[in-house]
Amino acid sequence: MQPVTEPKPVVSHEDAEEAMVRRVQAAPPAATVVAIALSVLIILAEVTVVETLRFRAIVLGLGLALAFLTLRVRLKFAGFVPHGLALFALGITLTIAASGRGFLARASEPGALDLGLGLSLLALVVAAAWVSTGSALPVLSIGAVAYVLWGSELDRIGLSMIAHRGYDIPRLVGSMVMGFEGVFGVPLDVAATTIGLFAIYGAVLEASGAAQFFLDLSFASFSGGNSARGAGRAVTLAGFLLGSVSGSGVATTLTLGGAAAPLLRRAGFARENAGALLAAAGIGAILSPPTLGAAAFLIAEFLKISYGQVLVMATVPTLLYYFGILLMIEADAPKVHEPVPGEAPAPSPKTPMAILREGGHHLISPLLIIGFLLAGYSATRAALLASCGAVLLSFANRAHSLNPRRLRRALTSAGASLVPVIATTACAGILVSGLTLTGLGLKVAGLIVSLAGANVTGVILLSAVSVSVLGLSVPVTASYILSAVTIAPALIQVGVHELAAHMFIFYYAVLSEVSPPTALSPMAAATLCHGDPYGTMMATLRYTLPAFLVPLAFTLRADGLGLLLQSPWPAILSSVLFATVLVSGAAAAASGYLLRPLTTVVRLLFGLSGVLVLTSLGPASYVGAVLFVVALALAWRPRSVPPSPVS
Repeated sequence: MQPVTEPKPVVSHEDAEEAMVRRVQAAPPAATVVAIALSVLIILAEVTVVETLRFRAIVLGLGLALAFLTLRVRLKFAGFVPHGLALFALGITLTIAASGRGFLARASEPGALDLGLGLSLLALVVAAAWVSTGSALPVLSIGAVAYVLWGSELDRIGLSMIAHRGYDIPRLVGSMVMGFEGVFGVPLDVAATTIGLFAIYGAVLEASGAAQFFLDLSFASFSGGNSARGAGRAVTLAGFLLGSVSGSGVATTLTLGGAAAPLLRRAGFARENAGALLAAAGIGAILSPPTLGAAAFLIAEFLKISYGQVLVMATVPTLLYYFGILLMIEADAPKVHEPVPGEAPAPSPKTPMAILREGGHHLISPLLIIGFLLAGYSATRAALLASCGAVLLSFANRAHSLNPRRLRRALTSAGASLVPVIATTACAGILVSGLTLTGLGLKVAGLIVSLAGANVTGVILLSAVSVSVLGLSVPVTASYILSAVTIAPALIQVGVHELAAHMFIFYYAVLSEVSPPTALSPMAAATLCHGDPYGTMMATLRYTLPAFLVPLAFTLRADGLGLLLQSPWPAILSSVLFATVLVSGAAAAASGYLLRPLTTVVRLLFGLSGVLVLTSLGPASYVGAVLFVVALALAWRPRSVPPSPVS
């Protein structure tokens, strides 16, 4: 009798980057040409000198054109609509590029042609963002334009707090298009340089078989998933390793789920818990060095620090994120698994040494990036050199060597994945320009401080909620950009260090990816595991619950910069120790398990230890640490009383 196998599920919940790659593959040949041209232009700009406005305008034009070429229009002359919009977008941006600095010089007094170009470009950017990322960010951008033009009228309806003196169309175009504060601002530049080169690096690794290598190595390292906890640990490690290939949470979840969903099912995980584990591990890719997510490159630009310093700051929070997941897995891992009738037996895994012999060269290119950064190279140059190294290293395994056909696919994939990022950063530029021009950004910061009564804890908690809510409607990159100009100033105003403030909003922007009701990664994982989407979302939220406390630790505690490795070593060691106690105590209190099932009293002790460690510095922190040790000792003490049920 042949073993029963389930059909491969069709995943409909994709993030913008993954969806755009698939759409470009199904689009007319012109889309492939534009995608490759975009990747090649980004590479050339790194090795040659290109005037700033011209480069940003051409990159934006190619990104807009590629977004429109993926449109599927059901009209009589449907083929002309995508191509017509693409040509129009290229015409507008190439005209601006040809004008060069003269276009910028006319910002204070734009002419009729400038106004036509500017308004057309604003409309195209909003339309492309709608096509590639959904409606939330474009609607906010349209609202920003309306607010700039008619915000003075708000005074008439009692909203004088957010009203302004009003601006006309020439001032709007001059601010949003004819300068480096709006559409052509810093976010677009980061997308066209650092993010672009790291996207190419990730696509090269993917095309050379690195993703499959990391999956195989992770599973083999834990006995091929023969035990439930081993399977959970393997998936968690694989999510971390895949972060060096992809900075996208949903893409990593899908890549991981294709191989790991059957593994978790054989290990006995419930469908919702299996999906939650995949989603939690996948979302961590946005936090995992050396690629992180797109917003991390913006942190470096906004704070005027090196990308290497951002990687350093992200190291401990990332490790704590995965540590919390591992602790939650220990509680949920099935104790005994009865095989599903008709289920195919688990394949015999290769040994880790065998996998390393076949693909160990894939470990070199991530190390190259770190090495180049430590040697003083810029992030863009490090990404370019590591990409070249990955191409050369791919020939170590002929089965995955990057011949011209595979290299073309990699460049196409990289170009396609950049479209949502380009559209998002350009569209976010409209919002940032509107907030800056009208002063609304500072008003929002002042409002947050006022609502919290200037209390540091209140401002931090209100900021966490604000970033999380904002992240429900816009992508992580846009959420970070908007929070950087509205929420970060509020945190800095009450004494939070600017490094901690920006890492705080980045971390919560990422964690909003697991928050119902719009959590794409859990929905994608639920489809792969045939589980209930809402149940998977709630299980994912529970798995990542300890991680939500980490940003609070490096903002509430006076030694919080130690978690970002920006303090002397004694402060680093103490902050890391207390943060470990915090995450462990939270996981134990939430799951009812730490090394063994816990009684209700012990769970309460773990929870109290976490509260004391989080909110205090000094004697109370040490009391919290002592309580943690006491709870740990009680957990190991032999008992006859049955433990409380694991939640």
